[in-house]
Amino acid sequence: MKKEQVKPYSVSGSKKSQVSTMFDNIAPWYDFLNHFLSLGIDISWRKKAIRQLRGRKPKNILDVATGTGDLALEAENQLKPDRITGIDISNEMLEVGRKKIKNKGLSGKIEMVLGDSEMLPFADNTYDAITVGFGVRNFENLEKGLKEMNRVLKPGGMAVILEFSRPTLFPFKQLYNFYFRNVLPIIGRITSKDPKAYSYLYESVQAFPDGKDFVKALKSTGFQSPIYKSLTLGVCSIYTATK
Repeated sequence: MKKEQVKPYSVSGSKKSQVSTMFDNIAPWYDFLNHFLSLGIDISWRKKAIRQLRGRKPKNILDVATGTGDLALEAENQLKPDRITGIDISNEMLEVGRKKIKNKGLSGKIEMVLGDSEMLPFADNTYDAITVGFGVRNFENLEKGLKEMNRVLKPGGMAVILEFSRPTLFPFKQLYNFYFRNVLPIIGRITSKDPKAYSYLYESVQAFPDGKDFVKALKSTGFQSPIYKSLTLGVCSIYTATK
């Protein structure tokens, strides 16, 4: 389950603090780059992830590593729960999210909280569902973060995790790796002015225990019946598990 830890800026120092700094730096450009660099496919990925929860009709949802709130907003759009709480360690990302939520008149339904996903400030068995969009890859301690998610999820509740994965199909794998390793960091550097952020994206995806390895990680941290589904030739995966 454990792989070498990739950090955005330096081998020394906390991954958590570096990830927080990185997302603070790129927050103003994050949404644009997400949509631009994925050719808009990330929007359909989020829709498919939230669709996993439709039959459950969750009333109280926690969106971990919420960033600018896109997955939380998709959950509100599809599921109409009573309450969504988003938590993230980057205040600048949350500020972008709060503006989007306010503009949609949803400030009373979606709350954005500054906090650590590996030390969630919530009681045991609080949430009907937990969602994560491209966030577990950034945890400093993956096992600790997953255990915390399991702790605050109600028995019978579902976790839905959307995360990048590594394509295996030739020649798509080679094209994908070239794009992620060479083209994407240049675009990210020009746009966001942070040369490390989009190099970290490629490196962190390579280091992440995806597919069956992540299913094992979910099982070992207390989740039941974890499964995954690959999207877009394996660029991304949806993982679901219950408590």
